[in-house]
Amino acid sequence: MYKKLLKRLLDILIGLVALPFIILLILILSPFIYLEDRGPVFYNAERRGLNGKVFKMYKFRSMYVNAPDIRNDDSSTYNGDTDFRVTKIGRFLRKTSLDEVPQFLNVLKGDMSLIGPRPNLTTKSLESFNKIEWKRISVRPGITGYNQAYFRNSIPQKEKYINDCYYVDHISFWLDIKIIFQTVNTVLLAKNINTNSIKKKGIEIGNHNDRK
Repeated sequence: MYKKLLKRLLDILIGLVALPFIILLILILSPFIYLEDRGPVFYNAERRGLNGKVFKMYKFRSMYVNAPDIRNDDSSTYNGDTDFRVTKIGRFLRKTSLDEVPQFLNVLKGDMSLIGPRPNLTTKSLESFNKIEWKRISVRPGITGYNQAYFRNSIPQKEKYINDCYYVDHISFWLDIKIIFQTVNTVLLAKNINTNSIKKKGIEIGNHNDRK
């Protein structure tokens, strides 16, 4: 009952309550983001959602325009304290997770949920997905989730996927409540923001604007 209906109803309710604050935040942050390098305020990333459906995920832009795409050996995005791609306002947005706030609009549209696995990139075809990857997209992706609440960027991609499957198998109202409170705690204490170690071998550099 919760997974099929109540979770979506709560997403809509929370999204509507948050909407005035989101609009206010957009009005406040937009000039700072634009004035630093005269680039766009938002980064609209193509992601895979429920059952692999592609949608545009909204974020405040935290990187310079045309910043290279740098990845760890496990294909996860590199996040470092001295990442040259991140703007000054972008560092603040990432530290506080405010760059993710526009995704409440995705929640209202039905692309995402407040809580769930982070959405997949679209670089991999659905035909090549394994069982774990299919399980992850059997629910709506979330603004935050089990990994973001407890580990953020401190664990490898493979471990994140295993945790996502645990969440999918154990979705409940109380688990979602625990994740929300733990997310607040993690953000306030600025825990596990960056992956500071990266091997030279296996880094992929492309011409993408901003990925996280």
